[in-house]
Amino acid sequence: MEFELTQDQKDIQKAAREFAQNEFTAERGRYYDQNEEFPFDLWKKACELGFIGVHFPEEYGGAGMGILENILIVEEFCRADSTIGSAIILSDFSSEVIMRFGSEEQKEEVLPKVAGGKAITAGCYTEPEAGSDLTAIKTKAEKDGDEWVINGSKTFITNGTIADYYVVLAVTDPNAQPRYRGFTTFLVRKDAEGLETNKIDGKFGIRSSPTAEVVFKNVRVSEDDIIGQLNRGFYQVLEFFDESRIEIAAQALGIAQGAFDRTLDYVKQRKQFGQPIGAFQALQHRIAHLGTMIEATRLLIYKAAWNYDKHGIDPTLTSMAKYLAGKLAVHVCDEAIQMHGGYGYVAENDVERFYRDAKITEIYEGTKEIQLNTIAKGLLGKF
Repeated sequence: MEFELTQDQKDIQKAAREFAQNEFTAERGRYYDQNEEFPFDLWKKACELGFIGVHFPEEYGGAGMGILENILIVEEFCRADSTIGSAIILSDFSSEVIMRFGSEEQKEEVLPKVAGGKAITAGCYTEPEAGSDLTAIKTKAEKDGDEWVINGSKTFITNGTIADYYVVLAVTDPNAQPRYRGFTTFLVRKDAEGLETNKIDGKFGIRSSPTAEVVFKNVRVSEDDIIGQLNRGFYQVLEFFDESRIEIAAQALGIAQGAFDRTLDYVKQRKQFGQPIGAFQALQHRIAHLGTMIEATRLLIYKAAWNYDKHGIDPTLTSMAKYLAGKLAVHVCDEAIQMHGGYGYVAENDVERFYRDAKITEIYEGTKEIQLNTIAKGLLGKF
């Protein structure tokens, strides 16, 4: 078993780190957080340098690499700045549904634009009464001649107000049993008549990553806008989540490492009782514990990504990675604030922002409770 990255992977990691450290300044992070703005300029730069869609096939504008290479970039971006990094790495959210299940025409239309900084994607799955229970969605698509008419409302949609393309999960066979066998995914463009978006303001964290309610009022799409096969949408989205949860785990890992980096610097410089606070054994033990947990979590996430690239889906391993990483990020950031004392509670030291950005990693792409359900099912099987 090899525990070392290849030279190509090390080069990608280094390039992502240098770009993020140079561009994702604390001042910019605070600005985008306070103003709840998406960092379009930095996103375009990241795309131009090939960091977005690195896991897309080369014929669609990517680098033909895997999930492991993609999460190395995610980790470095979020380590440099939790706010900017989180927004940029999710600019291609749900594009993998098109990459893995879309028609050749859909792939050629969408993927090169996403990788090239010309389009942003969104996945429309969650509804007001269907969060963790995806089988409860009510948005429906009804056949009308050669078209499908979509009606319904989605909420908490990442990139909802800025997306150029929406991957929409809708009920197409209301009589299917079980009902999720009657779900289909559709590709909807931002200029579709009847499509409305409403930004959700005042979020606790990830404020530069726009979240919205997306409403469909008699939105018409063609037969060619079905992604993959009719009534296979639920399975497509589940497979996408098994991949995207590794990315969210890497987001959490990067945030944890970023908060830890800042805390290491602080405890070496901050003096109390005539010496740096890092000289006190109580803080040394806490630092040692956090560093150990970060490294252990990193190994699990890398294994989950490696396994996906080599062997495909393993929901248990993927959920383990996301569950542990989300808890780690929140814990490390909480400890970072505590070790900063009063300074950690104000914006100028950034760890409070990292803490706010960390919490979402325990919620979206399946809450930590949902991850435990998946892990338990994988370990115990069905009763």
